[in-house]
Amino acid sequence: MKKRICIVTGTRAEYGLFLPILKKIKIDPFFELQIIATGMHLSPEFGLTYKEIENDAFNIDEKVEMLLSSDTGTGILKSIGLGIIGMSDALKRLTPDLIVVLGDRYETFSVVTAAFISGIPIAHLYGGETTEGSFDEGLRHSITKMSYFHFVSTEIYRRRVIQLGESPDRVFNVGAVGIDNIKDMKLLNQKQLEEKLNLTFGKKNALVTFHPVTLEQNTAEMQIQNLFNALLEIEDLNIIITKPNSDTGGRALIKMIDEFAAKHKHRVYAYVSLGQLNYLSLIKQVDVVAGNSSSGIVEVPSFRKPTVNIGDRQKGRIRAESVIDCEVNKESILFALQKALSSEFKIVCENVINPYGDGTTSKRIVDIIKKKITKSIDLKKSFFDVDFK
Repeated sequence: MKKRICIVTGTRAEYGLFLPILKKIKIDPFFELQIIATGMHLSPEFGLTYKEIENDAFNIDEKVEMLLSSDTGTGILKSIGLGIIGMSDALKRLTPDLIVVLGDRYETFSVVTAAFISGIPIAHLYGGETTEGSFDEGLRHSITKMSYFHFVSTEIYRRRVIQLGESPDRVFNVGAVGIDNIKDMKLLNQKQLEEKLNLTFGKKNALVTFHPVTLEQNTAEMQIQNLFNALLEIEDLNIIITKPNSDTGGRALIKMIDEFAAKHKHRVYAYVSLGQLNYLSLIKQVDVVAGNSSSGIVEVPSFRKPTVNIGDRQKGRIRAESVIDCEVNKESILFALQKALSSEFKIVCENVINPYGDGTTSKRIVDIIKKKITKSIDLKKSFFDVDFK
């Protein structure tokens, strides 16, 4: 009998990372692939990106509505509650043998809570990482403790998951799956991107993604305005912006981005959702990636392009030498942008080694799942004590 592997996705970026894993599971006769779409995928405000999943010829087995039209703390909490209720019903209908989740968002926390209470084994991608500026930090470690199998992206992160009490024989260092897409996808050139996205590349180009720092109060709007002001100081720089997720305070940033793009139509382009192909193709074509997204840390170094990482949202993550950290004031951001665009730093980027792997992560994950799921899984985990002597 085929093993039912259920993958749950709530955001455009998460689905893009899952894509190489989905493809491998779909064609493997050992597995029956199940997909649950939730969160921003089902929201018109965020582009109804579940359609991208269907356009890629995947069947969505369940659509679980959970996202309220509110990005306050109370709204996020209510969304988590709705997610747990909806996921418990969906999992009861699907009866998967294994749930696979990725990352640290509250949508993921909802499904993991439902699966854990339902006695369904959970495989979690990317535990052990740290994002000290976001409440995702606490959610990630909570997800780790409810999960059975752990697929981490570096050896340091593997040691952290073990330090949380997880048995070493269930924690696997496989690299970052986003690198697989870079290796496997046929990316678009500048002309194709201009036609598809209705934009014009300039002499210099920046790709920008900026999310709220959810453990800070009332700072996001000031921070993104400082970023805008710094970007405008760079002569002949065209700016391509991907809008933030449904985090606390995200809608205020979306409004500011729309106003910024409308005011500077000749050089600023803003998009609700680019999709994985367009996004990765843009990274290849631009001169710098700026903001506070994890992709600037994990995927961009594989393109040998500079990342300007702003503020504390990604504080604690392992970085390549092509990542320039800066504070959130205009002067610091501008200095980092100028450094990133310099000919000297271009040499640094050309020789950078990405610490997140070589593009074979999805195969490793699927092979490990196939091997491990054939055996009986005892969900009564023992706490693994680390010897600190």
